[in-house]
Amino acid sequence: MPQYTCIFLDLDRTLWDFEANARDAFLDLYETYELGRIFPDFETFHQTYRRFNHRLWQDYRDGKIAKEALKYVRFQMTLEAFGKNDLPLARQLGEDYVAISATKTRLFPHSHEALSYLKERYRLFIITNGFQEVQYKKIRNSGLEEYFEGIITSEQAGVQKPHGKIFRYAMQEAGVTAKESLMIGDDIEGDIKGAQALGLDQVYFNPQRKQHQAHPTYEIHSLLELKQIL
Repeated sequence: MPQYTCIFLDLDRTLWDFEANARDAFLDLYETYELGRIFPDFETFHQTYRRFNHRLWQDYRDGKIAKEALKYVRFQMTLEAFGKNDLPLARQLGEDYVAISATKTRLFPHSHEALSYLKERYRLFIITNGFQEVQYKKIRNSGLEEYFEGIITSEQAGVQKPHGKIFRYAMQEAGVTAKESLMIGDDIEGDIKGAQALGLDQVYFNPQRKQHQAHPTYEIHSLLELKQIL
């Protein structure tokens, strides 16, 4: 087995349960702003937003939309899809969603147990594409800060995963080579293929057992399985 000294982990959908936490934040928004006056039900609001957000995040990764615009345009488009042209409301929803979501603390099962085990054996770092100020708050509020020596964000690196520059930046920050490093994440393109291209071994975290054509170094369905690999 390779002699890893440093482990890089993704945050959203790997440790921090993005879907559950985002849903909780959206429920807060739906009730606070009485959005039932605009949308037929909560699920319609949530799913409409998710559709636009997915498209706009791709634009953000491609450098086609700025971070500050992304925050509110996704809500603006969601409101307009149901006949509500209200830019001030869209901006307020954008600001509140970012603030509220960072306070949510649901983690994937066994996150603390797995990180405690790894921290005794390796140096741990986060590599994340999320907004820098939000990711730091998520980590702190969820009690994850103690495990990590550093947090590398796409804003620091100037590019998002899977771009090789963010992995090179992370290894430079940690002072390690690709052969000493292991990347753990849930995203085939961003985490797995991005790391592969730089020569890092990878662990694909696939709790939903999604079908795929990738060939990660390892694949796990529970974070506890890391104890069997490392």
